[in-house]
Amino acid sequence: MLPVLAVLAAAVLFGTTGTSQALGPEGTTPWAVGAVRLAVGGTALAALGFALARRHRTRTAARTPPLTRRAFALMALTGICLAAYQPLFFLGTTRSGVAVGTVVALGAAPVLAGLIEWALTRRLPRRTWMIATALATLGVVLLAFGGGADGGVDPVGVLGSLGAGAAFAVFANAQRRLMDGGWDPFTVAGAMGLGSAICAVAMLPFADLTWLTEPSGIALALWLGLATIAIAYTLFTWGLQRLTAATAATLTLAEPVTAALLGVLVLGEVIPGAGLAGVAALAAGLVLLAWGSRGPKDPRPFAVEA
Repeated sequence: MLPVLAVLAAAVLFGTTGTSQALGPEGTTPWAVGAVRLAVGGTALAALGFALARRHRTRTAARTPPLTRRAFALMALTGICLAAYQPLFFLGTTRSGVAVGTVVALGAAPVLAGLIEWALTRRLPRRTWMIATALATLGVVLLAFGGGADGGVDPVGVLGSLGAGAAFAVFANAQRRLMDGGWDPFTVAGAMGLGSAICAVAMLPFADLTWLTEPSGIALALWLGLATIAIAYTLFTWGLQRLTAATAATLTLAEPVTAALLGVLVLGEVIPGAGLAGVAALAAGLVLLAWGSRGPKDPRPFAVEA
């Protein structure tokens, strides 16, 4: 159950992202917040991941696989997808609201992750995953289309959230392939952080950073970078080593639950009956998935063939 708990803890940290940005100073944009989050979080994630990887190799005497072109390409892909996720996610939450933008992004991720994993392995996920994902997807639909105060949906915001979900699904599967190839999860996380930090260097010159002159802007940058990237993605990647990408992505649906609760309690957003039913369906799916992840039924995750 530890991998399940690690991914759930990461999801709760992920769930604070939209609310944190909403409470930040005026003048922020999805591009600027995403770039700064990557610069801080990607650098910290690289440092933390590589440090933990060195300790892991020392304790286990594990050998590091050769850095082949395939491995390098997958590591680069994780960094690029993490970089793409940022502005797309914040575009979704800015245009559609924290609760709706988050649930659409993370609701798309498990479905896309499962489809990608099936395409790569030719193995369908277990029945437990299918039922849990069906419940969670129902919850996402109820939240997205009935969770707002007026029930309206912004098309641009939805597209941004769907793009963020696709980026999440791709890097989750890329990480799974790297770990199936013998790479330890901390090196994988560190490589993702390094790649995303390099992308941030290219993004920052085109971002308006005047909001960083305010104390609340600095606090926002540190929280988003350190808590919701460095710590959260380390937990997520560690948990992913014993879970399939589809299962891990479904577990992260705890993020929209967290986002919805914070939206109500902190931002004063209103969730009508359909939205509350969505939260209940999401919770049921998470409980089912956590229960189905117990025991040694299939201790090895889906193998991913080259």
